[in-house]
Amino acid sequence: MQRNKDGVQNLFSQFGRFNLLLLLSVTLLSAGSFENFKRVQSASFSKYKDERDNAFNDYLKAEWQEYKAYITAPLYKEPKPKSITPLQEKKAPNVGPIVQIRVPKAKQLPKKETIKQTQKKDVNFDFFGTSVGFSIDKKIYHAKFYPENQAGIANFFSMLASSRYDTTLSEIKSCKKNLALNDWGVNLLVSKLAQTLYNDRNEANIYAWFLLSKLGYSVKIALTDNNDIFLLHYSKEIIYATPRYKFSGRYYYMILQYNKKDIGNIYTYEQDYPDADKALDFTMEKLPLLREQSQTRELAFKEYGKEYRTSFSYNKNIIDFMNSYPQVDYKVYFNAPMEITTYRDIAKDIKRYTDGKKISEAMNIVLRFVQKAFVYERDEEQFGHEKVMFAEETLVNKASDCEDRAVLFAYLIKKLFGVRVVGVKYSDHMSTALYIPMRGDSVKVGSRRYVMADPTYINANIGQEIPKYRNIQPESFIRLKSE
Repeated sequence: MQRNKDGVQNLFSQFGRFNLLLLLSVTLLSAGSFENFKRVQSASFSKYKDERDNAFNDYLKAEWQEYKAYITAPLYKEPKPKSITPLQEKKAPNVGPIVQIRVPKAKQLPKKETIKQTQKKDVNFDFFGTSVGFSIDKKIYHAKFYPENQAGIANFFSMLASSRYDTTLSEIKSCKKNLALNDWGVNLLVSKLAQTLYNDRNEANIYAWFLLSKLGYSVKIALTDNNDIFLLHYSKEIIYATPRYKFSGRYYYMILQYNKKDIGNIYTYEQDYPDADKALDFTMEKLPLLREQSQTRELAFKEYGKEYRTSFSYNKNIIDFMNSYPQVDYKVYFNAPMEITTYRDIAKDIKRYTDGKKISEAMNIVLRFVQKAFVYERDEEQFGHEKVMFAEETLVNKASDCEDRAVLFAYLIKKLFGVRVVGVKYSDHMSTALYIPMRGDSVKVGSRRYVMADPTYINANIGQEIPKYRNIQPESFIRLKSE
């Protein structure tokens, strides 16, 4: 039986191809190898600490099925414009109330929480500039992916399940709290721990899978024809340009293969580890608390011969964390925060240019900043693949394209002026629109009229959209959460 959609599967007979491979792998073992195999198996049959592991290990030994990936669509159906012809400079409308931007005073800024110095543990490593350490049961060092097939995964699981892993799990949870990590941060932390303990990538993946399952995340382990191991993460949101599989109505993503070639069919199981049903959530409601690696940047643009400048500091470790993201739903980027010190630096400079002006002119100055202070370059040219940047990433990168500028502009307008903003997504372009009483090009979002403000259309004022998109219905709108 075959299915031609997400997670295509071939059901194997009792003596099917995959079980035959298991049988052959054991039969062909040399005498010395067979002794090692027996030693690993014997050690793995220790009493488990968690009663769930007995049944699940039996399940791991049962017949697995073959699945074919469906690669999720890219973020854009059509290539984004290589360049956009700018307009001639034109004075912005001068309407609305007088602006007086409020900038947090230095003494009003929340105190940066001190990151506790990690005591020397069994294993220590650097996590985005922050030293972390964990206690590890020495028993897990004897766990081996042996033989290199389904049986080897079950053996490895048995060794881990019979080890003293509780302390490690408790320390991961403490680290999550101390560093204010979201789910993606926890996934990266566990992956780095596994890679530090095991030089073999397959063994590191098995250990990460074990820990994530114990932490309650719904994650599966998969085996390729080449006996390579990959993890499949359950996510409620789309992860773009990534192999995806469907199990019991849920989508699982092979995140390590984001923007890479298809690895072909995989072998895995359908049942989740008991009580491990949590989806990997990429939402970043607050920034992780990572050790400060302060850097500065200065940006400038000209308008009618006048130069506008801003300089700001940022934490490079935060930027590196943001850069680790795969391409997820736009709402993650539009609703993510910016470091308060970075925002304060920029707001302080914008205040110098906008205070005393009417709100339409002030907002157009911010629009012009996003339009002109950065080089326009498509992601393919800059990174070799599609990449949406968080607002803070756009500030520090040399170039950006439409959605990056939309994210940054939306953040600044919402934060500086308290204006409601939406992202406006077309098949090959991203713009923004503001809920303000002004004339000009507009879109209807629900029952409300939003005025277009395009951060990529250089010299365009609020209310001027690129002509190509004026009569096109947007594909979707990205709504920002209210403060």
